[in-house]
Order: sequence, then structure tokens, then C-alpha cells
Amino acid sequence: MAATETLTAERILEATEEVLRRHGPAKATVVDVARALGVSHGSVYRHFRTKAALREAVTKRWLDRTSERLAVIAGEETPVEGRLRDWLAALFEAKRHKAGDDPELFATYSVLAEESGATVGEHITDLTAQLARIIEDGAESGTFRAADPAAEARAVFQATARFHDPCYAREWQQPGIEEDFKVIVDLLIRGLGAPARP
Repeated sequence: MAATETLTAERILEATEEVLRRHGPAKATVVDVARALGVSHGSVYRHFRTKAALREAVTKRWLDRTSERLAVIAGEETPVEGRLRDWLAALFEAKRHKAGDDPELFATYSVLAEESGATVGEHITDLTAQLARIIEDGAESGTFRAADPAAEARAVFQATARFHDPCYAREWQQPGIEEDFKVIVDLLIRGLGAPARP
């Protein structure tokens, strides 16, 4: 790192990502991150008190990238049926893109996500809140007949797990996966549009 460059949390997270990609989660150390930045490991610890805190911050940063992209779609003023399709497709594509384009880092993040239960829980809460917003907008417009948008959002999220849960990553490149995705989304949208059962 050049002497004029300031060591920021963001720069540390970028370097940590590269170290994780190179060494994997089992072998990557704070010393490796410091070495990649050209600083002492104490400098890294001034920003992140523990190795666990650093790993959790990297996981959160990775998950937040997806959440931020999806939040834009959830907030659009477009017809809700298309918005829901676009949101679910963007989630599927984001996960599939990460798994396919950088499998080493995706595998690393899968390990880190298991360690970061609270961070992953917050991510899922954020995503289901975005879904709930779309479903609630649909109920207000009369497109969806949603009795409980939050519960229905959780159901939609769970019903589409095959297309975003990392444990299914091996299936994401299989022939026919896009058709399977379309069938599930069509079914869910029809279900949301049907009268709610008493």
C-alpha cells in the first residue's frame, strides 16, 4: 500500500476477499490480509477487533451487494407481478452468477455464512421484507389478495429456496433449471392472485 493511501475498513475488506479467494477460509489469516495491504496486522485489528469480526464483515458486505440490487427492484413503481418476477429472477441470477463466476470465493462465502448466523439471519429478514413490500403493493393495487404480506413473503422465499440457497448451487447450471424456475414463479404468482382462503 502506498504511504499516501489511507487504510480504511473498505480497503481491508477488499484485501480480505482477495486473501480468502487465494487461501480459502481455513488458511486465510489476518497476517495474510495485513501483508497484502503492506501494513502491520495491528493496523487491521484497529478496524476489526477479531478475525471473526473481520470474517463477519466480509460476509455482510457480500450479502449486502445482493440486497442493495434487489432493494432497487422492490422499490420500483412498476406493476407488481412483473416486479415480483424481476426480483426473484435477480436473486436467482445474483446467486448463480456468484457461484459460477467465482466458485472458490462462493465456496468460501458459503463456509463464512454458516459461521455468521446473525448476519445471514439479518440478510434473510431484509430480503423477505423486500418481498413483503412487493406483495403489499400488490394487495393495495388489487393484483394480489394477500391476507398477511409478511407471512406470504416468507412462504415465497422458502418456496424458491432451490434458486437462491447455496446448498442447491450444484443444480443451478443443470439443463431445465430456468424452466423449473419459471414454473415455480408462475405458480406463486397465480397463488398470490387467487382469493385468500378463510
